Amino acid sequence: MTATIPLSPIDHVFTGVGAYPLEFVFAYEGTIDPGRLESSLRRTLEAFPPAGSRLARQAERYLLEPCAAGCEFETRVSHATFAGAASRAEFVAPVETLEGQPLMRVRLTRTTSGSVLGVALSHAVADGFSYFHLLASWSRVFRGEAPIAPSHERARLDPPAGCAPGSLGPESLREASGLFLDVPRAATPRERLSWTRRVFTRAELSALLAEAQAGCPVRLSYNDVVAAWLWREHVPSWAEAIEGTTWLSCPVDVRRLLPGFPASYFGCAVALANASIERERLRGASLAELARLVRDAVAGVDERRMARALAALDALRERQGLAALERLHVVHPRAGLLVTNLSRLPVREVVFDAGPPVGFDILVPAERCAVVLPAGDGLDVRVCRPVAGPP
Repeated sequence: MTATIPLSPIDHVFTGVGAYPLEFVFAYEGTIDPGRLESSLRRTLEAFPPAGSRLARQAERYLLEPCAAGCEFETRVSHATFAGAASRAEFVAPVETLEGQPLMRVRLTRTTSGSVLGVALSHAVADGFSYFHLLASWSRVFRGEAPIAPSHERARLDPPAGCAPGSLGPESLREASGLFLDVPRAATPRERLSWTRRVFTRAELSALLAEAQAGCPVRLSYNDVVAAWLWREHVPSWAEAIEGTTWLSCPVDVRRLLPGFPASYFGCAVALANASIERERLRGASLAELARLVRDAVAGVDERRMARALAALDALRERQGLAALERLHVVHPRAGLLVTNLSRLPVREVVFDAGPPVGFDILVPAERCAVVLPAGDGLDVRVCRPVAGPP
């Protein structure tokens, strides 16, 4: 049996109650052979043991325990089509990153118009890059090819000595890690979440960039201006009056930022950047001002910042135990927005015997989070909003 795998400090952030998983569903016009699909999945997991794992506890630390029950595979039949389903949540079997639970679930649904593949994976196992690394490798194995070899060197994210802050209060922890230490997280039922969608054409993106760039002396990216637009568009509607400051957070992939770090690393190789502005100023702020705040926050993530974040998160776990990690939020829980850029997703590489996907959707149940997805020559932005009113 494969040995247990210690979680890195970043992995630990996505454990426990309220830790959201990664969930995508992919629609195919043809029928996928379930026997071949499951068999190829099991062979793929031999190269990706963290994905076929359960969470095990060792004192105040979690480990990944690879086992046959770490990934569940199921098939079902539905009269709903991908396009016509009342809720696409029926096409995914969710996971919870809790001790003893499977950390990956795969659901293959046969519909009247083809097949829908839903894959839920614990965020403690992988980030978005690694999620699609796994799916692309699975597709290759299905076709009789070798998987794209992953790196499992999680010790690369062991915290360096001497970087942890002396205080681990909310402000010092946020400054060190970009995470918010607040009230304990709670799982949000799907019926308490609402997804909105906004597609930006290439022309609209160019116009937004030109508007922001005209008032900003540093070079901006499409991601900067889209994040700024989302911040101004959405956060005022849910920022609670008690909060004087609003926050915009962005996960940053550090694979290219850390010297010698393997590009094929399978896990969570992310750091959190965040920017802030007073709630009363947000609605009237210019796109240039907000985009500059986003650009400066993302540019501030470097090797030194990552080292401080890893050390701070590990110190929190060591000093206050695993329970303290369930008070960590990647987005401010009352006045924030997290924007994740997945505009380069290799969706068409998730190919099985039914050909490439003809449609896909993201179902991550992450409140106050936006995801930037590819859409032809533009961008497809989904925002997961809290539903107003009593629970």
